Amino acid sequence: MPVDLGLWRIRDDDEFERISSNRLDREDRLEQFLLQDPNVLGQPLLVIDRQITTPDGKRLDLLALDISGDLHVIELKRDQTPREVTAQTMDYASWASNLEYEDVKQLYEDSAENNDSFEAGFDTKFRPSNDDTPIGPGEVNNQHYLTIVASELDGSTQRIIGYLSEEFEVPINAVRFNYYREDGREYIARSWLNDPYEIEDEEEEQEQESWNGQDFYGNFGANSYRKWSDAREYGFITGGGGEWYHRTMGKATEGSRIFVYHPGDGYIGVGTVTQEKTPAHKFMIEDGNRPITEAQLEGDLSQNKDDPDLREYLIGVDWIETVDMNDAIWEKGMYANQNTVTRLKDQQTLDRLYDEFGVSAP
Repeated sequence: MPVDLGLWRIRDDDEFERISSNRLDREDRLEQFLLQDPNVLGQPLLVIDRQITTPDGKRLDLLALDISGDLHVIELKRDQTPREVTAQTMDYASWASNLEYEDVKQLYEDSAENNDSFEAGFDTKFRPSNDDTPIGPGEVNNQHYLTIVASELDGSTQRIIGYLSEEFEVPINAVRFNYYREDGREYIARSWLNDPYEIEDEEEEQEQESWNGQDFYGNFGANSYRKWSDAREYGFITGGGGEWYHRTMGKATEGSRIFVYHPGDGYIGVGTVTQEKTPAHKFMIEDGNRPITEAQLEGDLSQNKDDPDLREYLIGVDWIETVDMNDAIWEKGMYANQNTVTRLKDQQTLDRLYDEFGVSAP
């Protein structure tokens, strides 16, 4: 389906008129934009390096890492044909898929763009600004994703990418940046070929038979305002600070069971969902008589409460069992995910958690 994005300006007389989209004068400016703020690709990303020379002498535009340690191969279309850019991106992905922790670390630290260690760069990028607890990359490159970036997307490129992603489940997508100029100001707007959120939902629906219909995974990223002690006392998990962090929380339905994971440590609790995704300032305690934001908390859940995108959202949980973070349950190979809530389908992880927390399979 052709990608279309329109932009209109509202005039002082409340009339509106469409602003014409133009082609960006130089597509390498997109590379500069991505280097300045790779988050424009839809989630926080740490740039590992740019213009990486692969063993066959070709140059990958950008290699980045997300908070889960998954790699993102990012290639600009420039003036290449659809077949050229797609084949080249797949080639880069085959190379990137074999990178191990030390390879990624060396690429990052050898890059002229970076002046710190890989671990320090990861910590600076992904640790909340008001949190003093360092975080580390953990496992790297369990998965990788392919993104083609363009100022224009022709029909052939769309068909090829659609065919690969739909028929062969290749993790490839394309993003188009529309360019606008008016009154001496420049604007760009982003549109995806395939909505990454919808893709994830469709994949979960297709794999639903392998899910037991009851158990969810919850990612609790404790920091200076999200305290595990508060969550244990009042019965909740929380996420916020941007759509990426709270968008999946609506999947956890009342009555389901959720196993809670803390990044870098492991699983710290299991409980039954008692209240579905709710803005923190509307999450009531004391038999519904008081919002949790007015409770005596060690943290502060009132962050950005007037901003629907940035504020904190809570899921109510009746805890079955919890542990301190230094007693978290973890072993290599257990399931972990950057999303706040996902269906927990990994049987090895489930079996271990059933045993550790003393709960039964549904």
